[in-house]
Formats: sequence, structure tokens, C-alpha cells
Amino acid sequence: MSSNAITVPVGQAEAKPWVDELHQWLTTVDHKRLGILYIVSSLLFLAVGGVEALIIRIQLMHSHNNLVSPQVFNQMFTMHGTTMIFFVAMPILFGFANYLVPLMIGARDMAFPRLNAFSFWLSFLGGVLLYFSFLGGSGLYGAGSAPDVGWWSYAPLGARAFSPGHSSDYWTLALLVSGFGSIGTAINIIATIVCLRCPGMKISRMPLLVWMNLVMAGMVLIAITPLSAAQIMLLIDRYLGGHFFDTQAGG
Repeated sequence: MSSNAITVPVGQAEAKPWVDELHQWLTTVDHKRLGILYIVSSLLFLAVGGVEALIIRIQLMHSHNNLVSPQVFNQMFTMHGTTMIFFVAMPILFGFANYLVPLMIGARDMAFPRLNAFSFWLSFLGGVLLYFSFLGGSGLYGAGSAPDVGWWSYAPLGARAFSPGHSSDYWTLALLVSGFGSIGTAINIIATIVCLRCPGMKISRMPLLVWMNLVMAGMVLIAITPLSAAQIMLLIDRYLGGHFFDTQAGG
């Protein structure tokens, strides 16, 4: 047996440059990496939403507290609720589903890997749009106004008469864009579970966690689809003269 050492070329022994590694993460369609990206992004927004919750609770510690103004309190309340539901709770569920479901049913990847990546970046872009409202919420002459219409922007609070400027537009577009991403991910999860199970794994033999993700994806389709339609209606009301949410015009 030869005792000669195996020589490894210097270029192969060196670690990949961080730019190449970053490029691989940003362009990946691998379900494990996308699951990690979902979880990391949700933890990032969790930290931001936690700061907003802290501001809310400090303001409510005692009466006549003047930590923030009523306008800022409404903004923190709106941003906190929207962030925790649409950019923390839902993405972290999608992250675990992306990472675990293909492994648990014996699939190589999600049913639509490119749709999976596209859906993640749509969801992340929605979060970026929401927080960009702190810079451009009221346009050029009144920048820096986050949406203050509450968690759900009940009509007529979302109308231009009661919510002037563009802060509500950022809220609407953020939920619309992230909603498209959530719908894409939900369709992907359902298609993966229904069509890509390994031979011998019947519906009745699926692990309980896979069942949970199947039900969760169905609930997302049921809830987010009409919500996205409502966002489109609200935009039509605000900019095209629609009357979907105008009770005086029969909406």
C-alpha cells in the first residue's frame, strides 16, 4: 500500500468566498435553505414587532403616560399586529413546512421549487414595503408616517378621507404582495403532500405533522385569498373611484 499523501489543490481547499455563498442563498430553490430563510426572516420581524409591543406596553403602564403621542401609538399598534400575524406567525409555519414536509414524505423537494423561492421573496418584499412606510408613508412633503388604521383597516378608516397620504397604501400593498406569496406557498405545500408522497405512504399513513401542514395550507388559501381580493378592492376605492367600502354609495 502506498503511503504517499493525497495532495489537494489549493483552490479546492480554500473556503468559498462569502459573496458566492451569499449568492447561493439568495438564488436557492432548495427547500431546506428556503425553510431556513423563512425562519430567519420571521425571527427578524419578531424582533422588530417585539420592540413595537414594548413601546405599546410602556405607554400603557400608567395613565397620562407621554412616552409616545396618540398618533404614534396607533402606528405602533397597527405595525405590531400586522407584523406578528403576516410576517412572523405565517412565515415561521411556512419555514418548518418547507424544511420538514419533503423529508417526512420521502420527496426530493417541494412540488414547485421555483415557485417556492418566488413565494418567499414576495413575502419578504411585503415586509420591506410595510416598514418602508416609515420613510415614505405620506409622500415627499410628509415622509415618515407609518399606517395607523389598526390591525384590519376597517372601512371607512382605510378610505382616503380618513387616511390621507400613502401610509395606508403601503399597508395595503404589503399585505397584497405577501398574500400572493402566502398563496403560492400554500399551493406548493398542498401539491407536495398530495402528489409527491413516497410509494406506500397513503394519506392515512402520513405523519401527524404533515397532516397539520396540509390543514394549515388549506386554511391559508381560505383566509388569504379573500383578504387579497379585499386589498385590491380597497386600492380601487382609493385611486379609481370605486365604492366597494362606501356605504353611502351602496358598498
